[in-house]
Amino acid sequence: MHTLVIDTSFGSTVGVVGYEPVIEHDSRTHVERLRDDIAAACARAGIAPHELGRIVTGIGPAPFTGLRAGIVTAKAIAYATGAQLLGQDDLTPNVALMHAVHRHDARFAQWFDYGDVSVMNADTNTVNFTLSVNDARRKQLYFALYADLDPQGDDPTTIIDMDIDAPVHIAERVRQCVDDHLERHPGINAVVDVIGHGACTYASAWDAIGHVETVSDTAALDTGVHGLALFAHIAERQCEADGNAEDGDGNVEPLYLRRPDVSVPNPLKHVLNHDPVRERDNGKAVS
Repeated sequence: MHTLVIDTSFGSTVGVVGYEPVIEHDSRTHVERLRDDIAAACARAGIAPHELGRIVTGIGPAPFTGLRAGIVTAKAIAYATGAQLLGQDDLTPNVALMHAVHRHDARFAQWFDYGDVSVMNADTNTVNFTLSVNDARRKQLYFALYADLDPQGDDPTTIIDMDIDAPVHIAERVRQCVDDHLERHPGINAVVDVIGHGACTYASAWDAIGHVETVSDTAALDTGVHGLALFAHIAERQCEADGNAEDGDGNVEPLYLRRPDVSVPNPLKHVLNHDPVRERDNGKAVS
């Protein structure tokens, strides 16, 4: 089965699993180039769009405009081709990436200096926390905190669910969670990695966390063919965990997280000593 991944949560990444993706870093033009990038990705795989069996689309968290373009495109292709449609958040794959990095996985060696990355295994008395982030603009980050509590497994434990906040506030919340864990488990050490788009931009904020080892702007989908496969694998596994059939669609609802900027307007200002208009009676305004 051929699987196409489309993600527009930060720039865009489009690719068929098993082949190098087409990556656009310019968030001002990535939406306009999406159709051409999908055609290029299919050409790299030597297939036509109607041969796709599964579409995996990133669902954020990310800003509204770019994110919805990718999701709508994925829905349209799935509808036209009959392909299975799956959604995948953009924060969880970063945790899987760091799980592999802490085992010095050769697939990701070119993106990380393994000389500066500690090795995690069953004999290590250290818990690896991953603060996964994505740029939310307005000096904020989307984020979630995960802990690798089972070195033998690959299912992270969510410590702080997906949210949006200023980096300094994120650091405070993460530090409190890590400190609480260490207090409950004497003799255990902690390593905190901050990974994702925007991590390095606010690197100074992470000093407040303590225990920080790796700070990287590299997200899972930035790591080429292997990151693409990792992203799709997590989506497929989540679909199975949710009990969907092999050909059943997964959740593709976008994760915006930020509250809308619009608000309910104030009542109309009354003049000439009239009360403000409140309702209509038989089509006529009454006060």
